[in-house]
Amino acid sequence: MSTRHRDLTPLPDLLHDQARSGPVRQRRPVYADLLPPCNAGCPAGENIQAWLAAAQAGDYERAWRTLVADNPLPAVHGRVCYHPCESACNRALLDTPVSIHGVERFLGDLALEQGWAFDPPPAPTGRRVLIIGAGPSGLSAAYHLARLGHHVEIHDAGPEPGGMMRYGIPAYRLPRDVLAAEIARIQALGVEIVTRHPVLDLQAERAAGRFDAVFVAVGAHLSRRVDIPAREAGRIVDAVGFLRSVASGERPVIGRRVAVYGGGNTAMDAARVAKRLGADEALIVYRRTRGQMPAHAEEAEEAEREGITINWLRTIQAFDGPALTVEVMELDDEGRPAPTGRTETLAADTVILALGQRSDVGFLRAVPGVRFTPDDTVEVSPSFMTGCPGLFAGGDMVPAERTVTVGVGHGRKAARHIDAYLRAGAYRPPDKHPVAEFDLLHPWYFGDTGRRVQPERDAAARVADFGEIVGGLDATAARYEAARCLSCGNCFECDGCLGACPEDAVIKLGPGNRYRIDYDRCTGCATCAEQCPVHAIEMVPEVPS
Repeated sequence: MSTRHRDLTPLPDLLHDQARSGPVRQRRPVYADLLPPCNAGCPAGENIQAWLAAAQAGDYERAWRTLVADNPLPAVHGRVCYHPCESACNRALLDTPVSIHGVERFLGDLALEQGWAFDPPPAPTGRRVLIIGAGPSGLSAAYHLARLGHHVEIHDAGPEPGGMMRYGIPAYRLPRDVLAAEIARIQALGVEIVTRHPVLDLQAERAAGRFDAVFVAVGAHLSRRVDIPAREAGRIVDAVGFLRSVASGERPVIGRRVAVYGGGNTAMDAARVAKRLGADEALIVYRRTRGQMPAHAEEAEEAEREGITINWLRTIQAFDGPALTVEVMELDDEGRPAPTGRTETLAADTVILALGQRSDVGFLRAVPGVRFTPDDTVEVSPSFMTGCPGLFAGGDMVPAERTVTVGVGHGRKAARHIDAYLRAGAYRPPDKHPVAEFDLLHPWYFGDTGRRVQPERDAAARVADFGEIVGGLDATAARYEAARCLSCGNCFECDGCLGACPEDAVIKLGPGNRYRIDYDRCTGCATCAEQCPVHAIEMVPEVPS
Protein backbone atom coordinates (compact mmCIF):
# COMPACT_ATOMS: atom_id res chain seq x y z
CA MET A 1 0.00 0.00 0.00
CA SER A 2 1.32 3.42 -0.90
CA THR A 3 2.41 5.56 2.01
CA ARG A 4 0.38 8.40 0.46
CA HIS A 5 -2.87 6.63 1.42
CA ARG A 6 -4.14 6.89 5.01
CA ASP A 7 -4.71 3.61 6.76
CA LEU A 8 -8.40 3.50 7.68
CA THR A 9 -8.00 0.62 10.10
CA PRO A 10 -5.26 1.48 12.56
CA LEU A 11 -4.45 -1.02 15.24
CA PRO A 12 -6.25 -0.36 18.52
CA ASP A 13 -4.40 0.87 21.56
CA LEU A 14 -5.08 -2.10 23.79
CA LEU A 15 -3.51 -0.41 26.79
CA HIS A 16 -5.38 2.89 26.83
CA ASP A 17 -8.39 2.54 24.54
CA GLN A 18 -11.92 1.42 25.47
CA ALA A 19 -12.85 -2.20 25.20
CA ARG A 20 -14.10 -3.05 21.71
CA SER A 21 -15.47 -6.51 22.26
CA GLY A 22 -19.04 -5.16 22.62
CA PRO A 23 -21.13 -1.98 22.30
CA VAL A 24 -19.97 1.12 24.11
CA ARG A 25 -22.68 2.24 26.53
CA GLN A 26 -23.74 5.82 25.86
CA ARG A 27 -26.53 5.96 28.50
CA ARG A 28 -27.55 4.07 31.58
CA PRO A 29 -30.87 3.33 33.31
CA VAL A 30 -31.59 4.79 36.74
CA TYR A 31 -34.60 4.27 38.96
CA ALA A 32 -36.60 7.49 39.29
CA ASP A 33 -39.21 8.78 41.72
CA LEU A 34 -41.64 11.19 40.09
CA LEU A 35 -44.49 13.08 41.72
CA PRO A 36 -47.87 11.33 41.27
CA PRO A 37 -50.51 13.74 39.96
CA CYS A 38 -52.83 12.82 42.84
CA ASN A 39 -50.21 13.92 45.37
CA ALA A 40 -49.58 17.08 43.37
CA GLY A 41 -53.31 17.88 43.30
CA CYS A 42 -53.99 17.39 47.03
CA PRO A 43 -54.30 20.73 48.87
CA ALA A 44 -53.76 18.93 52.19
CA GLY A 45 -50.38 17.64 51.01
CA GLU A 46 -51.15 13.95 51.50
CA ASN A 47 -48.80 11.24 50.19
CA ILE A 48 -51.77 9.55 48.54
CA GLN A 49 -49.86 7.02 46.47
CA ALA A 50 -48.01 5.75 49.54
CA TRP A 51 -51.08 5.11 51.67
CA LEU A 52 -52.95 3.57 48.74
CA ALA A 53 -50.04 1.13 48.32
CA ALA A 54 -50.26 0.14 51.99
CA ALA A 55 -54.04 -0.29 51.71
CA GLN A 56 -53.58 -2.42 48.60
CA ALA A 57 -51.29 -4.67 50.62
CA GLY A 58 -54.00 -4.97 53.28
CA ASP A 59 -51.92 -3.17 55.90
CA TYR A 60 -54.66 -0.70 56.83
CA GLU A 61 -53.12 0.66 59.99
CA ARG A 62 -49.88 1.49 58.17
CA ALA A 63 -51.97 3.13 55.43
CA TRP A 64 -53.82 5.21 58.04
CA ARG A 65 -50.62 6.27 59.80
CA THR A 66 -49.09 7.29 56.48
CA LEU A 67 -52.23 9.31 55.74
CA VAL A 68 -52.41 11.08 59.10
CA ALA A 69 -48.78 12.08 58.93
CA ASP A 70 -50.18 14.90 56.77
CA ASN A 71 -53.90 15.09 57.53
CA PRO A 72 -55.41 14.41 60.98
CA LEU A 73 -59.03 14.27 59.73
CA PRO A 74 -59.31 11.39 57.22
CA ALA A 75 -62.85 10.33 58.15
CA VAL A 76 -63.97 13.94 57.67
CA HIS A 77 -62.11 14.39 54.41
CA GLY A 78 -63.38 11.10 53.02
CA ARG A 79 -66.85 12.67 53.27
CA VAL A 80 -66.53 16.39 52.51
CA CYS A 81 -63.44 16.84 50.34
CA TYR A 82 -64.22 17.53 46.69
CA HIS A 83 -61.25 15.28 45.85
CA PRO A 84 -59.23 17.32 43.35
CA CYS A 85 -56.79 14.39 43.56
CA GLU A 86 -59.30 12.32 41.59
CA SER A 87 -59.65 15.03 38.96
CA ALA A 88 -55.87 14.76 38.48
CA CYS A 89 -55.75 10.94 38.59
CA ASN A 90 -54.13 9.46 35.47
CA ARG A 91 -56.48 6.50 35.70
CA ALA A 92 -59.26 8.79 34.43
CA LEU A 93 -57.60 8.70 31.01
CA LEU A 94 -57.63 4.91 31.08
CA ASP A 95 -61.11 4.22 32.45
CA THR A 96 -62.21 6.04 35.65
CA PRO A 97 -60.30 7.69 38.51
CA VAL A 98 -59.40 5.74 41.61
CA SER A 99 -61.95 6.37 44.38
CA ILE A 100 -59.31 7.99 46.58
CA HIS A 101 -61.82 9.66 48.86
CA GLY A 102 -63.65 6.34 49.27
CA VAL A 103 -60.49 4.59 50.47
CA GLU A 104 -59.63 7.56 52.70
CA ARG A 105 -63.04 7.39 54.34
CA PHE A 106 -62.69 3.64 54.83
CA LEU A 107 -59.35 4.11 56.59
CA GLY A 108 -60.67 6.99 58.69
CA ASP A 109 -63.76 5.06 59.79
CA LEU A 110 -61.72 1.91 60.48
CA ALA A 111 -59.35 3.91 62.70
CA LEU A 112 -62.29 5.21 64.74
CA GLU A 113 -63.76 1.73 64.98
CA GLN A 114 -60.44 0.19 66.04
CA GLY A 115 -59.49 3.04 68.37
CA TRP A 116 -56.18 3.78 66.69
CA ALA A 117 -54.42 6.71 68.34
CA PHE A 118 -51.79 9.11 67.08
CA ASP A 119 -48.20 8.43 68.03
CA PRO A 120 -47.31 10.29 71.25
CA PRO A 121 -45.60 13.68 70.76
CA PRO A 122 -41.89 14.15 71.49
CA ALA A 123 -40.50 15.82 74.59
CA PRO A 124 -42.00 19.29 75.13
CA THR A 125 -40.07 22.19 73.64
CA GLY A 126 -41.40 24.67 76.19
CA ARG A 127 -42.84 26.85 73.43
CA ARG A 128 -46.48 27.97 73.55
CA VAL A 129 -48.66 28.64 70.51
CA LEU A 130 -52.11 30.24 70.51
CA ILE A 131 -54.51 29.31 67.72
CA ILE A 132 -57.65 31.34 67.15
CA GLY A 133 -60.37 29.28 65.51
CA ALA A 134 -61.13 25.56 65.93
CA GLY A 135 -62.00 24.98 62.28
CA PRO A 136 -60.10 22.76 59.83
CA SER A 137 -57.09 25.07 59.49
CA GLY A 138 -56.73 25.71 63.22
CA LEU A 139 -57.14 22.03 64.13
CA SER A 140 -54.62 20.99 61.48
CA ALA A 141 -52.04 23.50 62.69
CA ALA A 142 -52.61 22.45 66.30
CA TYR A 143 -52.12 18.79 65.43
CA HIS A 144 -48.86 19.33 63.57
CA LEU A 145 -47.46 21.73 66.17
CA ALA A 146 -48.31 19.30 68.98
CA ARG A 147 -46.53 16.52 67.12
CA LEU A 148 -43.49 18.77 66.99
CA GLY A 149 -43.51 19.08 70.77
CA HIS A 150 -45.09 22.52 71.23
CA HIS A 151 -47.87 23.33 73.68
CA VAL A 152 -50.96 24.43 71.75
CA GLU A 153 -54.08 26.19 72.97
CA ILE A 154 -57.07 26.92 70.71
CA HIS A 155 -59.55 29.68 71.50
CA ASP A 156 -62.85 29.49 69.62
CA ALA A 157 -65.97 31.63 69.83
CA GLY A 158 -68.37 28.74 69.20
CA PRO A 159 -69.93 26.47 71.79
CA GLU A 160 -68.26 23.41 70.21
CA PRO A 161 -65.12 23.01 68.10
CA GLY A 162 -65.18 22.31 64.38
CA GLY A 163 -65.89 25.69 62.86
CA MET A 164 -67.67 25.56 59.52
CA MET A 165 -67.31 21.76 59.51
CA ARG A 166 -69.76 21.68 62.40
CA TYR A 167 -71.89 24.73 61.70
CA GLY A 168 -71.73 25.03 57.91
CA ILE A 169 -71.70 21.47 56.55
CA PRO A 170 -75.03 19.70 57.10
CA ALA A 171 -75.13 16.48 59.12
CA TYR A 172 -76.32 14.44 56.13
CA ARG A 173 -72.86 15.03 54.62
CA LEU A 174 -70.80 14.99 57.83
CA PRO A 175 -72.23 13.16 60.88
CA ARG A 176 -71.36 15.02 64.05
CA ASP A 177 -70.13 11.93 65.90
CA VAL A 178 -67.45 11.39 63.22
CA LEU A 179 -66.28 15.00 63.50
CA ALA A 180 -66.26 14.89 67.30
CA ALA A 181 -64.25 11.67 67.39
CA GLU A 182 -61.51 13.00 65.11
CA ILE A 183 -61.29 16.25 67.09
CA ALA A 184 -61.06 14.26 70.35
CA ARG A 185 -58.07 12.39 68.95
CA ILE A 186 -56.28 15.71 68.36
CA GLN A 187 -57.09 16.79 71.90
CA ALA A 188 -55.57 13.54 73.18
CA LEU A 189 -52.20 14.86 71.98
CA GLY A 190 -52.47 17.53 74.66
CA VAL A 191 -54.08 20.26 72.54
CA GLU A 192 -56.30 22.45 74.72
CA ILE A 193 -59.51 23.78 73.14
CA VAL A 194 -61.30 26.62 74.91
CA THR A 195 -64.77 27.21 73.45
CA ARG A 196 -67.13 30.17 73.90
CA HIS A 197 -64.02 32.33 73.96
CA PRO A 198 -64.11 35.09 71.32
CA VAL A 199 -60.84 36.98 71.01
CA LEU A 200 -61.37 40.73 71.05
CA ASP A 201 -57.89 42.02 71.88
CA LEU A 202 -55.29 39.78 70.25
CA GLN A 203 -52.23 41.47 71.71
CA ALA A 204 -53.65 41.28 75.24
CA GLU A 205 -54.60 37.64 74.71
CA ARG A 206 -51.11 36.80 73.53
CA ALA A 207 -49.44 38.58 76.40
CA ALA A 208 -51.73 37.12 79.07
CA GLY A 209 -51.05 33.56 77.91
CA ARG A 210 -47.32 34.15 77.31
CA PHE A 211 -47.65 32.72 73.81
CA ASP A 212 -44.55 32.66 71.65
CA ALA A 213 -46.52 32.61 68.38
CA VAL A 214 -50.11 32.93 67.19
CA PHE A 215 -51.93 31.32 64.26
CA VAL A 216 -55.23 32.99 63.34
CA ALA A 217 -57.64 30.80 61.39
CA VAL A 218 -61.06 32.41 61.72
CA GLY A 219 -63.58 30.91 59.31
CA ALA A 220 -65.82 32.84 56.93
CA HIS A 221 -68.83 33.03 59.23
CA LEU A 222 -70.22 36.40 58.04
CA SER A 223 -72.60 36.45 55.11
CA ARG A 224 -72.38 39.02 52.37
CA ARG A 225 -75.72 40.76 52.01
CA VAL A 226 -77.59 42.60 49.31
CA ASP A 227 -80.53 44.99 49.67
CA ILE A 228 -83.74 43.45 48.36
CA PRO A 229 -86.93 45.52 48.59
CA ALA A 230 -89.27 43.48 50.77
CA ARG A 231 -92.46 43.84 52.75
CA GLU A 232 -92.88 42.59 56.28
CA ALA A 233 -94.79 39.56 55.00
CA GLY A 234 -91.59 38.12 53.56
CA ARG A 235 -88.72 36.66 55.55
CA ILE A 236 -85.13 37.16 54.38
CA VAL A 237 -82.37 35.30 56.21
CA ASP A 238 -78.70 34.67 55.50
CA ALA A 239 -77.52 31.16 54.61
CA VAL A 240 -74.68 30.93 57.14
CA GLY A 241 -76.95 31.91 60.03
CA PHE A 242 -79.63 29.54 58.75
CA LEU A 243 -77.26 26.58 58.52
CA ARG A 244 -75.73 27.40 61.89
CA SER A 245 -79.11 27.48 63.62
CA VAL A 246 -80.07 24.11 62.13
CA ALA A 247 -76.70 22.61 63.08
CA SER A 248 -77.28 23.87 66.64
CA GLY A 249 -80.49 21.89 66.87
CA GLU A 250 -82.99 24.62 66.02
CA ARG A 251 -85.77 24.18 63.49
CA PRO A 252 -86.48 27.64 62.04
CA VAL A 253 -89.90 28.30 60.52
CA ILE A 254 -89.40 28.79 56.78
CA GLY A 255 -92.81 28.07 55.28
CA ARG A 256 -93.74 25.74 52.44
CA ARG A 257 -91.81 27.55 49.68
CA VAL A 258 -88.17 28.61 50.01
CA ALA A 259 -85.99 30.46 47.51
CA VAL A 260 -82.20 30.51 47.86
CA TYR A 261 -80.29 33.33 46.18
CA GLY A 262 -76.80 32.28 45.08
CA GLY A 263 -74.88 29.63 43.14
CA GLY A 264 -72.20 28.33 45.51
CA ASN A 265 -71.97 25.19 47.61
CA THR A 266 -73.56 27.03 50.54
CA ALA A 267 -76.59 27.80 48.38
CA MET A 268 -76.95 24.13 47.49
CA ASP A 269 -76.67 23.12 51.15
CA ALA A 270 -79.22 25.72 52.23
CA ALA A 271 -81.77 24.52 49.67
CA ARG A 272 -81.24 20.87 50.59
CA VAL A 273 -81.58 21.66 54.31
CA ALA A 274 -84.79 23.57 53.62
CA LYS A 275 -86.18 20.46 51.97
CA ARG A 276 -85.35 18.44 55.06
CA LEU A 277 -87.09 20.99 57.26
CA GLY A 278 -90.33 20.31 55.42
CA ALA A 279 -90.42 22.82 52.57
CA ASP A 280 -92.63 21.53 49.76
CA GLU A 281 -90.75 23.62 47.23
CA ALA A 282 -87.11 24.69 47.37
CA LEU A 283 -85.64 26.60 44.48
CA ILE A 284 -82.37 28.35 43.74
CA VAL A 285 -82.04 31.65 41.91
CA TYR A 286 -78.66 32.26 40.29
CA ARG A 287 -77.63 35.09 37.97
CA ARG A 288 -75.22 33.07 35.83
CA THR A 289 -75.24 29.77 33.93
CA ARG A 290 -74.61 26.24 35.16
CA GLY A 291 -71.12 26.33 33.69
CA GLN A 292 -70.33 29.56 35.58
CA MET A 293 -71.61 28.56 39.01
CA PRO A 294 -69.01 28.40 41.81
CA ALA A 295 -70.67 25.31 43.32
CA HIS A 296 -69.15 21.96 42.47
CA ALA A 297 -71.12 20.25 39.72
CA GLU A 298 -71.88 17.24 41.91
CA GLU A 299 -73.48 19.50 44.53
CA ALA A 300 -75.90 20.94 41.97
CA GLU A 301 -76.65 17.48 40.63
CA GLU A 302 -77.41 16.16 44.12
CA ALA A 303 -79.68 19.14 44.79
CA GLU A 304 -81.63 18.54 41.59
CA ARG A 305 -81.93 14.83 42.39
CA GLU A 306 -83.61 15.83 45.65
CA GLY A 307 -86.23 17.83 43.79
CA ILE A 308 -84.70 21.30 43.99
CA THR A 309 -85.21 23.57 40.99
CA ILE A 310 -82.35 25.81 39.88
CA ASN A 311 -83.34 28.95 38.00
CA TRP A 312 -80.30 29.94 35.92
CA LEU A 313 -79.75 33.46 34.60
CA ARG A 314 -82.12 35.03 37.09
CA THR A 315 -81.63 37.76 39.68
CA ILE A 316 -83.99 38.84 42.47
CA GLN A 317 -85.52 42.31 42.13
CA ALA A 318 -88.05 42.36 44.94
CA PHE A 319 -89.68 40.14 47.53
CA ASP A 320 -93.26 40.91 48.47
CA GLY A 321 -93.98 37.57 50.14
CA PRO A 322 -95.19 35.30 48.84
CA ALA A 323 -94.40 36.96 45.49
CA LEU A 324 -90.75 36.91 44.45
CA THR A 325 -89.92 39.06 41.43
CA VAL A 326 -86.88 37.95 39.40
CA GLU A 327 -85.34 39.52 36.33
CA VAL A 328 -84.27 37.38 33.39
CA MET A 329 -80.60 37.78 32.44
CA GLU A 330 -78.76 37.10 29.20
CA LEU A 331 -75.07 36.65 28.51
CA ASP A 332 -73.39 39.48 26.64
CA ASP A 333 -70.65 39.06 24.03
CA GLU A 334 -68.06 38.57 26.78
CA GLY A 335 -70.08 35.92 28.58
CA ARG A 336 -71.20 38.15 31.42
CA PRO A 337 -74.84 38.23 32.61
CA ALA A 338 -76.71 41.35 31.49
CA PRO A 339 -80.24 42.46 32.49
CA THR A 340 -83.00 42.18 29.91
CA GLY A 341 -85.80 44.10 31.63
CA ARG A 342 -88.05 41.04 31.49
CA THR A 343 -89.34 39.80 34.84
CA GLU A 344 -90.97 36.68 36.22
CA THR A 345 -92.85 36.01 39.44
CA LEU A 346 -92.06 33.05 41.64
CA ALA A 347 -93.63 31.98 44.93
CA ALA A 348 -91.62 32.00 48.18
CA ASP A 349 -92.36 32.32 51.88
CA THR A 350 -88.66 32.73 52.79
CA VAL A 351 -85.62 33.95 50.86
CA ILE A 352 -82.22 32.69 51.97
CA LEU A 353 -79.24 34.79 50.87
CA ALA A 354 -76.18 32.72 49.91
CA LEU A 355 -74.08 35.32 48.14
CA GLY A 356 -70.73 34.52 49.70
CA GLN A 357 -69.06 34.79 53.08
CA ARG A 358 -66.24 36.70 54.71
CA SER A 359 -64.24 36.40 57.89
CA ASP A 360 -64.61 38.73 60.85
CA VAL A 361 -61.12 40.29 60.94
CA GLY A 362 -62.05 43.36 62.98
CA PHE A 363 -60.02 42.23 65.99
CA LEU A 364 -56.87 42.38 63.82
CA ARG A 365 -57.31 46.01 62.78
CA ALA A 366 -55.42 47.33 65.78
CA VAL A 367 -52.49 44.91 65.43
CA PRO A 368 -49.42 46.75 64.06
CA GLY A 369 -48.13 45.45 60.75
CA VAL A 370 -51.21 43.45 59.72
CA ARG A 371 -52.34 44.37 56.20
CA PHE A 372 -55.60 43.60 54.44
CA THR A 373 -56.62 42.99 50.83
CA PRO A 374 -59.43 44.97 49.18
CA ASP A 375 -61.85 42.09 49.83
CA ASP A 376 -61.05 42.08 53.57
CA THR A 377 -58.75 39.08 53.71
CA VAL A 378 -55.40 39.16 55.48
CA GLU A 379 -52.16 39.47 53.54
CA VAL A 380 -49.58 36.82 54.42
CA SER A 381 -46.12 35.90 53.17
CA PRO A 382 -45.35 32.45 51.70
CA SER A 383 -44.61 31.40 55.30
CA PHE A 384 -48.16 32.43 56.30
CA MET A 385 -46.76 35.14 58.56
CA THR A 386 -48.53 38.48 58.59
CA GLY A 387 -46.70 41.78 58.82
CA CYS A 388 -46.62 41.33 62.61
CA PRO A 389 -43.71 39.14 63.79
CA GLY A 390 -44.88 35.82 65.21
CA LEU A 391 -48.46 36.29 63.98
CA PHE A 392 -49.48 33.82 61.28
CA ALA A 393 -52.82 33.40 59.48
CA GLY A 394 -54.46 30.83 57.21
CA GLY A 395 -57.70 29.21 56.12
CA ASP A 396 -60.70 31.22 55.00
CA MET A 397 -59.25 34.54 56.16
CA VAL A 398 -56.37 34.60 53.64
CA PRO A 399 -56.66 34.77 49.83
CA ALA A 400 -57.34 31.18 48.73
CA GLU A 401 -60.09 28.76 47.82
CA ARG A 402 -62.36 28.19 50.79
CA THR A 403 -62.62 24.44 51.34
CA VAL A 404 -61.93 22.13 54.26
CA THR A 405 -59.00 20.55 52.41
CA VAL A 406 -57.34 23.86 51.57
CA GLY A 407 -57.74 24.92 55.20
CA VAL A 408 -56.12 21.72 56.47
CA GLY A 409 -53.27 22.23 54.02
CA HIS A 410 -52.76 25.79 55.27
CA GLY A 411 -52.59 24.55 58.85
CA ARG A 412 -50.01 21.91 57.96
CA LYS A 413 -47.78 24.32 56.05
CA ALA A 414 -48.12 27.10 58.61
CA ALA A 415 -47.15 24.70 61.41
CA ARG A 416 -43.84 23.97 59.66
CA HIS A 417 -43.08 27.69 59.41
CA ILE A 418 -44.23 28.41 62.97
CA ASP A 419 -41.98 25.62 64.24
CA ALA A 420 -39.03 27.10 62.33
CA TYR A 421 -39.85 30.56 63.72
CA LEU A 422 -39.91 29.20 67.27
CA ARG A 423 -36.51 27.60 66.68
CA ALA A 424 -35.11 30.84 65.21
CA GLY A 425 -34.72 29.29 61.78
CA ALA A 426 -36.46 29.16 58.42
CA TYR A 427 -38.39 26.26 56.94
CA ARG A 428 -37.54 25.41 53.35
CA PRO A 429 -39.90 22.91 51.75
CA PRO A 430 -38.13 20.09 49.92
CA ASP A 431 -37.92 20.33 46.16
CA LYS A 432 -40.67 18.50 44.32
CA HIS A 433 -40.06 15.91 41.63
CA PRO A 434 -41.54 16.41 38.15
CA VAL A 435 -45.14 15.21 37.83
CA ALA A 436 -45.67 11.80 36.22
CA GLU A 437 -48.08 12.71 33.44
CA PHE A 438 -50.16 10.10 31.63
CA ASP A 439 -48.08 10.37 28.44
CA LEU A 440 -45.08 8.98 30.33
CA LEU A 441 -46.88 5.76 31.27
CA HIS A 442 -47.30 2.50 29.36
CA PRO A 443 -50.95 1.78 30.07
CA TRP A 444 -50.94 -1.49 28.08
CA TYR A 445 -49.82 -3.11 31.33
CA PHE A 446 -53.08 -2.26 33.09
CA GLY A 447 -56.44 -3.76 32.24
CA ASP A 448 -59.72 -1.89 32.39
CA THR A 449 -61.28 -2.15 35.84
CA GLY A 450 -64.53 -0.50 36.85
CA ARG A 451 -64.68 1.85 39.81
CA ARG A 452 -66.49 0.68 42.94
CA VAL A 453 -69.43 2.93 43.76
CA GLN A 454 -70.37 3.94 47.30
CA PRO A 455 -73.96 3.13 48.29
CA GLU A 456 -76.44 6.00 48.54
CA ARG A 457 -79.85 6.40 50.10
CA ASP A 458 -82.75 6.91 47.74
CA ALA A 459 -83.12 10.60 46.87
CA ALA A 460 -86.85 10.67 47.64
CA ALA A 461 -86.41 9.07 51.07
CA ARG A 462 -83.33 10.89 52.31
CA VAL A 463 -84.91 14.37 52.31
CA ALA A 464 -87.10 13.24 55.21
CA ASP A 465 -84.27 13.46 57.75
CA PHE A 466 -80.64 14.44 58.29
CA GLY A 467 -79.23 10.90 58.20
CA GLU A 468 -76.03 10.39 56.22
CA ILE A 469 -76.85 9.93 52.54
CA VAL A 470 -73.65 8.29 51.24
CA GLY A 471 -72.28 5.05 52.68
CA GLY A 472 -68.69 3.90 52.80
CA LEU A 473 -66.78 1.20 50.96
CA ASP A 474 -66.33 -2.13 52.69
CA ALA A 475 -62.86 -3.65 53.11
CA THR A 476 -63.08 -5.66 49.88
CA ALA A 477 -64.11 -2.67 47.78
CA ALA A 478 -61.59 -0.34 49.44
CA ARG A 479 -58.71 -2.73 48.82
CA TYR A 480 -59.90 -3.22 45.25
CA GLU A 481 -59.91 0.55 44.69
CA ALA A 482 -56.45 0.90 46.19
CA ALA A 483 -55.23 -1.78 43.77
CA ARG A 484 -56.51 0.32 40.85
CA CYS A 485 -53.79 2.91 41.57
CA LEU A 486 -51.30 3.01 38.67
CA SER A 487 -48.37 3.99 40.95
CA CYS A 488 -47.53 6.75 38.49
CA GLY A 489 -43.81 7.55 38.40
CA ASN A 490 -42.79 5.18 41.23
CA CYS A 491 -41.65 1.56 41.15
CA PHE A 492 -44.17 -0.92 42.52
CA GLU A 493 -41.98 -3.99 41.96
CA CYS A 494 -43.85 -5.55 39.06
CA ASP A 495 -40.64 -7.40 37.98
CA GLY A 496 -41.02 -6.13 34.41
CA CYS A 497 -37.47 -4.78 34.28
CA LEU A 498 -36.17 -7.99 35.85
CA GLY A 499 -37.79 -10.14 33.20
CA ALA A 500 -37.06 -7.86 30.24
CA CYS A 501 -33.32 -7.26 30.72
CA PRO A 502 -31.40 -9.33 28.11
CA GLU A 503 -28.14 -9.07 30.09
CA ASP A 504 -29.48 -10.14 33.52
CA ALA A 505 -28.27 -6.76 34.80
CA VAL A 506 -31.34 -6.13 37.00
CA ILE A 507 -31.00 -7.51 40.52
CA LYS A 508 -34.06 -7.89 42.75
CA LEU A 509 -33.38 -6.74 46.31
CA GLY A 510 -36.44 -8.23 48.02
CA PRO A 511 -39.93 -7.00 48.89
CA GLY A 512 -39.99 -3.28 49.55
CA ASN A 513 -36.39 -2.75 48.44
CA ARG A 514 -36.96 -2.60 44.68
CA TYR A 515 -34.00 -3.36 42.37
CA ARG A 516 -30.38 -2.54 41.60
CA ILE A 517 -28.68 -2.24 38.21
CA ASP A 518 -25.42 -4.12 37.69
CA TYR A 519 -23.71 -1.62 35.41
CA ASP A 520 -20.89 -4.06 34.68
CA ARG A 521 -23.46 -6.07 32.75
CA CYS A 522 -25.79 -3.30 31.55
CA THR A 523 -25.31 -2.28 27.89
CA GLY A 524 -27.70 0.68 28.02
CA CYS A 525 -30.16 -0.90 25.61
CA ALA A 526 -33.11 0.79 27.43
CA THR A 527 -35.32 -2.30 27.27
CA CYS A 528 -36.05 -1.96 30.98
CA ALA A 529 -37.11 1.68 30.66
CA GLU A 530 -39.17 1.13 27.54
CA GLN A 531 -41.29 -1.56 29.17
CA CYS A 532 -41.70 0.06 32.62
CA PRO A 533 -45.45 0.66 32.96
CA VAL A 534 -45.15 3.62 35.32
CA HIS A 535 -42.00 5.42 34.10
CA ALA A 536 -40.03 4.52 37.20
CA ILE A 537 -36.86 4.10 35.09
CA GLU A 538 -35.18 6.86 33.11
CA MET A 539 -32.20 6.72 30.76
CA VAL A 540 -29.48 9.25 31.56
CA PRO A 541 -26.27 10.02 29.66
CA GLU A 542 -23.28 7.93 30.61
CA VAL A 543 -20.77 9.88 32.65
CA PRO A 544 -17.19 9.11 31.52
CA SER A 545 -15.14 7.57 34.30
